[in-house]
Amino acid sequence: MTKQQAFSDFVVRFKHLINKNPHLITTTLSNIFTMRLIGNKTHGDLAEIGISEFINQFMYDFQSKHVGKDLYRAKEHEEDIQITNEITKTNFSISLKAYGDGPLQLSTDKNSAMFPYLSSLGKDEITDKKEIERIFDAPEFSEFGNINVLPLIYDEKKKRCNILVFDFTKARAETTVIRIEKEGKGRKHPAFRFYGNNESYICEVRYGDAAANALQRGLWTNTKNALSYFDSATNGWINYSDNLVLVKLFSHALVSTYKGHEEAIAFLVKDIESQKTYSTLR
Repeated sequence: MTKQQAFSDFVVRFKHLINKNPHLITTTLSNIFTMRLIGNKTHGDLAEIGISEFINQFMYDFQSKHVGKDLYRAKEHEEDIQITNEITKTNFSISLKAYGDGPLQLSTDKNSAMFPYLSSLGKDEITDKKEIERIFDAPEFSEFGNINVLPLIYDEKKKRCNILVFDFTKARAETTVIRIEKEGKGRKHPAFRFYGNNESYICEVRYGDAAANALQRGLWTNTKNALSYFDSATNGWINYSDNLVLVKLFSHALVSTYKGHEEAIAFLVKDIESQKTYSTLR
């Protein structure tokens, strides 16, 4: 089993669990997005920890480790969470994203290879299917589909979240046009956009110069405009709510001792076990 197949199997199992036990992911997402009350970007980092623990607690056939900002990820990988399938013993990693409903970065393209490669072809538009296949097969496009992205797409006004998984295989198979667009709404730099039949938007490779920041480079898509290229792991939108008690818990935890934390964890473990008692986790 390849790592991409292992990820696909994981998504199927993840989706099945949520379908049978929606309260588990509702609780977790409510807690994650409550972190926006503490800081606008706090929820992103804590989502990595929260989803990793969700996997460990409720997906019995999988073990998860939060990689975080350690040297392993900083040097080589974009992924945030390492997962082991306990049945097949396959190891794979996922990159967890927490983005608003709209533009979504699928890969940072750390080596800035995609955009310069497409530019080197010297064409504003490519429609020949064989040439498009050569582009996807090129070493510069080796990251396309090789990063397992699990995005938590949220709509803060409506307080809802949809975990959407981009279908790289379908995106590659259905690309019929690659076209450079010099500028766009809110964008100063050019981008190569990928389209399917009837000019349906799929994804884009943004400006990849060394001077470009993280928001100006890499492989992007748009959850609103490319919805047919996503699969919802949550079977649609999940409504969440703010947990003000959690904010109070954090504030107390920051001024309490190690011993107090241990005692609090003991109570939390019991609460997690009670959720399992009333759930169907297989």
